Amino acid sequence: MEPSAPNSIDLRGRRILVVDDDRLNVRILSNILKSEGYIIADANSGERALEVYDSFNPDLLLLDVVMPGINGFETCREVKKRYGDKAAPIIFITAKSESEDVVEGLSAGGVDYLPKPFDGKEALARIKTHLQIRLLMEQQKSLVEQLSNANAAKNKFLGMAAHDLRNPLASIRGLAEFLREGVGGPLSQDQLDLINTIHDASQSMLVMVNELLDVATIESGELKIHGENRNLSDLIEKCVFLGNIEAGKKGSHIEFHAEDRHVVMYFDGAKIKQVIDNLLSNALKFSPPSSTIKVSLTRFDKGWSVSVIDNGPGIPENERDKLFKDFSRLSVRPTSGEKSTGLGLAICRKIVEAHHGHITATNIPSGGCEFKISIPSN
Repeated sequence: MEPSAPNSIDLRGRRILVVDDDRLNVRILSNILKSEGYIIADANSGERALEVYDSFNPDLLLLDVVMPGINGFETCREVKKRYGDKAAPIIFITAKSESEDVVEGLSAGGVDYLPKPFDGKEALARIKTHLQIRLLMEQQKSLVEQLSNANAAKNKFLGMAAHDLRNPLASIRGLAEFLREGVGGPLSQDQLDLINTIHDASQSMLVMVNELLDVATIESGELKIHGENRNLSDLIEKCVFLGNIEAGKKGSHIEFHAEDRHVVMYFDGAKIKQVIDNLLSNALKFSPPSSTIKVSLTRFDKGWSVSVIDNGPGIPENERDKLFKDFSRLSVRPTSGEKSTGLGLAICRKIVEAHHGHITATNIPSGGCEFKISIPSN
C-alpha cells in the first residue's frame, strides 16, 4: 500500500537535495518534484552533498546508496553527526530492496527508502509524508518555545506581584496584632472580633502570596538548595512544638517519635522546615477536632524518612494524580473551613526532589493518610 499524506499542508517551496551519481535518476526525480513546487538542488557524490548541504539547508535529502567515494549510509551518518536533531530527514534511493539493506539504512539514520525504478506516485507520497512530519515538528518546536516564553513571563509576573503584595500584607497583619494586644487602647469585644478577622484574613493571604512566590521561583529554575549539616530530629521537634500551638485551637495534638534523636544530615534547613510545616498544617486541616497527628522519623536503607499520619478522610483514588500538581485541589475539604491554594504539596514535592528525595501519600485502611518524605544521606 502506498503511503498517503493529507493535502491540507502547503509544501510548495520546501527544499529537497537529490544526491545520486546517475544524472538520469537526478533528472527524473527533479522533474517529478519541481512539478509539485519543490525547490531542488543536486549533488553527484556524498562528499559534494555535504558541501551543498550547508548553503542549501534542505528540508529533505534523497540519497543514493551506491556512489563513488563515501556511500549513502556513510553520508547519512555524517549528516546526523554534524547536524544532530536539526538534520533533514533522509530517504535512501536504492536499486536493492533486500531487508538487510533497508535495515542498514534505517540504522544509519534514514527514515524511508525509494526503490529504483521510480514510481512517481509512490515517490511523491513518501516524500510528502516526511516533509509534512518535518513541518509539523518545526511547528511543534515553535509552539513549545512560545509556551515556554509565556510560562517564563507568567512566572515573572507572579513573582513581581507576590513580592509587591507581601510587604503590605505583612504590615496589615502586624498592625492587627498590635491593636489586638491593646497598643491603641482598650477594645470592645466587637472591635476585637473585627481585628481578629482582619488578622486571620491577612495571614491567609500572606500564606497564599508566599506560596505563589515559591512557585514562581521554582518554575523559573531559581530554586537553590543551601545545604548544611543539621540535626533533622531537632528541626522536626521544633516544627512539632510550633504546630501544637495551632493544633490546640482545634483541641488536637501532634505526637513525635524519633528512631534516633541525633540524625545529622546535609540539607537546606529552611526549605525542609517549610515541607514539614506544610505537612503538619495539612494534617491539622483535614483531621477532625480533637485528633492526634503522629509524626515519626525512621531510617531506611539510603537515608531517613519523615512521616505524618492524620485522621482525615484520605485521598480519593480517582484524584490521586492531582495530589502533587500546582493549583490542584481534591474534593475533600478542611474540617474547619481553613483555606488552601492547592500549591503547598506541589512545592513540597519540588523541594524534596531538589534534595534527591521523594514524597508519597498512602491511605491507611483504618482511616487517615500517611504523607512521607524520604531524603537520602550523603
